[in-house]
Amino acid sequence: MSITAVPIQPIKKGSLTKYWAAIALVLAAGSGLAYWGTNDVRQEFGDVVTTPSGLRYKIIKTGEGPKPSDNDVVLVSYKGMLKNGTVFDQNPQAGFPVTGVVPGFSEGLKIMQRGGKYRLWIPAELGYGLEDQRNPQTGQVAIPGGSELTFDVELLEFKSRAEIEAMQKQMQEMQKQQGAAAGGQGGGEPQGLPPEIQQQIDAQMQAQQGQGPAQ
Repeated sequence: MSITAVPIQPIKKGSLTKYWAAIALVLAAGSGLAYWGTNDVRQEFGDVVTTPSGLRYKIIKTGEGPKPSDNDVVLVSYKGMLKNGTVFDQNPQAGFPVTGVVPGFSEGLKIMQRGGKYRLWIPAELGYGLEDQRNPQTGQVAIPGGSELTFDVELLEFKSRAEIEAMQKQMQEMQKQQGAAAGGQGGGEPQGLPPEIQQQIDAQMQAQQGQGPAQ
């Protein structure tokens, strides 16, 4: 089970510029996050900070620069674990809006800086609450109700929605120009987005049609 509606595969080097523009298209399909956790974190890890909401976090590596806001879209590397240490989800490059996730993960993102690595412990009330979360493919319970969520998160990059929308418009104009040029030459298709990104967008759209975003 992915923290997003559809697992996002790693992106090849050189594709990140187009990837950011593609994220703008994925946003329309919606995305959600699920989060699980652990107990006795202070004893095991030490230096754990608890926020007024109940979110707990530990800084593994300090980042630099500004922090994301509710108006931003982030690119992160993450690994999610159950209390028993089972890894339920991980992705080296996943993009989603700060506000498109459960409250605990959103709060954690807004604490981080670029390049920072954090461990987050998200209580059930900031995650999925008391309701079981089922794997949409198998129907099996992936996250028991009342579970806390543990995430190792690295903030790779973030951009504002306005920046991404501008990149999206630029790409659309480039695609139109490519299509016009190909048509003038008697055939051919515009190159568009890289295949791996287009597949992600298509998968997100199909998932959204099948069920609402988990938030």
